Amino acid sequence: MKDMMKALTAPGDPKLAPGEARAPGPSTQDLLQSEPSNAQDPALLTSSDAFLGDQDLPFARYTRQQFYDLEMQHLWPKVWQWACREEHIPKAGDFYTYDIGPYSALVIRGEDNQIRAFVNACPHRGMALTDAGSCGQGKQFIRCPFHGMAWHLDGSLREIPCRWDFPHINDADFGLDEIPCETWAGFVFINFDKACKPLAEELGVLPEHFKDWGLEDRFVAVHTVKTLPGNWKMCMEGFLEAFHVLGTHPEVIHTASWANTQYDVFGPTVTRFLQTVATGNPNETQSQAEIYRLLGYTDELPDGTTAREQHAQHQRAALGQRFETDLSAVSTSIMLDSIEYHLFPNACFFPGIQIPLIYRFRPTGLGTCIHEVLLLQPVPEDAPRPLPADPIHLGMSDSYTQVPDFPLAKVLDQDTENFYRQWAGMNASMKPGQTLANYQEARIRNFHNTLDDYLGEVEAVPLVFK
Repeated sequence: MKDMMKALTAPGDPKLAPGEARAPGPSTQDLLQSEPSNAQDPALLTSSDAFLGDQDLPFARYTRQQFYDLEMQHLWPKVWQWACREEHIPKAGDFYTYDIGPYSALVIRGEDNQIRAFVNACPHRGMALTDAGSCGQGKQFIRCPFHGMAWHLDGSLREIPCRWDFPHINDADFGLDEIPCETWAGFVFINFDKACKPLAEELGVLPEHFKDWGLEDRFVAVHTVKTLPGNWKMCMEGFLEAFHVLGTHPEVIHTASWANTQYDVFGPTVTRFLQTVATGNPNETQSQAEIYRLLGYTDELPDGTTAREQHAQHQRAALGQRFETDLSAVSTSIMLDSIEYHLFPNACFFPGIQIPLIYRFRPTGLGTCIHEVLLLQPVPEDAPRPLPADPIHLGMSDSYTQVPDFPLAKVLDQDTENFYRQWAGMNASMKPGQTLANYQEARIRNFHNTLDDYLGEVEAVPLVFK
């Protein structure tokens, strides 16, 4: 352990340009390209790093109400957001309500099987047509609960009670207020900006990278909704790097290459990390047999087989049986690794099988947010798609261990327990900003650069936020 800490805390090479330093030991690409099965996933055999500066990032971007208000005015009404999964609304009349700050969208499948999104407000007197966070099935039409006006599932006007009293209304002009709605990989996205760019322009490399990973062929096996203490950006950024593993998840530092995690910036809206699992720590000298034992196995590691590959074989068999699907052809990296793509502003997608997380972070106030976690499991072969799991709501003090069949509960508890202290420290700090690592925290800086693209046109943004 002392040798590992010495290697990790040694000063960087002064001959390297800013952003070029990397942890000692084999890189993620060294490992992935040495494993034949990963050749079927060429997206994992690429890298795209970027040095984005080393200036401090002001805490005011998280702690000031003025900055939060600017986001509510200039970010959330202008950006594509994942609202629900297609499986949440499989039949005509099924609906899902998506809310962010003061904005609300009613997502519904029409009789023509098309998914549409409407502003969740009656054009008569503004009544919300559905309750915040609600969903349901089999609507024949959309009716306002206040005065009974109704619309067809395509948003066109169906009826107005006391129609004689509204001679000034043109039926064709009194439909629900439709907003852009598109789908990708089984997810339904909405945008409150009717003049927005197509979703494909924001997805960047995601469609190409995910084309063979089949998220659309998975179902929601677990769904949690937990309230967290802290600004939504602060909480989300805790999941954009693996640098915290040493201090937060010490039980895995001997088996995972957390310090050699690869970080990629694919453009303003998409970034990625690749953290390999069952590799041993690159800063320690470990035999494959030792790594295999640390993974919890008591049998002998076969000669000529790495601990990682044997672990992948065990997982292919065990999870294949559990999921009732054939995983024998899944690559080692997709089978085991923590692979996270972030889509601006608030969503994270993991294509892996053992770590199949989907995250979403939504602000509920300056210092509170909602963290939603979905576990996407392959749909069983030769069987109907299971119904998506109902969301389990957790308060700030509730543990993820309360959630049945949730193998990552302990890890998420460790992550989210950090936020009480971090939020308190951000507000107490006399140092005006946080100092980010050049490489390991580059995704955070990329996120803020893109956020500034949305806020940069606002003349009222003070310098303290820059």
